[in-house]
Amino acid sequence: MKDKGPGPLLFKPAPKWQVLSALGGALLVHGIAVTLAFHKEPPPIDTSDIPTATIEATLDQPPADEPTPPPEDIPVPEAPPPPEIQPEFHEEQTPPPQKNKQKAQPIKAPQVVGPPKPPGMMTASQAKASAISAPRPDYPYEARSRKITGSGVCVVTVDPGSGSVTDATMAQSIGNSILDNAAVSAFRRWRFKPGTVSKVKIPITFTMTGASY
Repeated sequence: MKDKGPGPLLFKPAPKWQVLSALGGALLVHGIAVTLAFHKEPPPIDTSDIPTATIEATLDQPPADEPTPPPEDIPVPEAPPPPEIQPEFHEEQTPPPQKNKQKAQPIKAPQVVGPPKPPGMMTASQAKASAISAPRPDYPYEARSRKITGSGVCVVTVDPGSGSVTDATMAQSIGNSILDNAAVSAFRRWRFKPGTVSKVKIPITFTMTGASY
């Protein structure tokens, strides 16, 4: 049998990562070289011939703080002492002597001053002076026809305040009731001035011509 020689060589491309690595390395080296070229130190400068200037700067110091004066001692007013409480003395007052109480006397009602009291018994002639009305007694027809006559005394009581007759009585009968009644009836109608007459004694006589007193 014939040996076959080696077969044809096949080209295998490099893997992708190897290519990228090689490219990155080349870029890195190039960047470093560029950086070094720009960062070369410049030659030193001789500054011996440059005159130097001295600048004096004076800093204004702030004024020293003035010392704060110590606070003045203000005298504190002393509290007034509490007032002394003195014991109260009550002076015993002697009650004034009681006055003798006088019994109050009853007040008398004022007396009404009336007209003056008339005099007592008056005669017919005296009473006629104060009479306002004094009618004469009539001679009754019955006694005239029978020719009855006689004399008697009539007493008249008068109210002093009004002057009116309040009573008339025969103190002495004429002797005939017809004539007595005629005399009393007439004297009851008499009127006097108030306060002038209180009682009158009137004698009366009946004759054939009439009554008279």
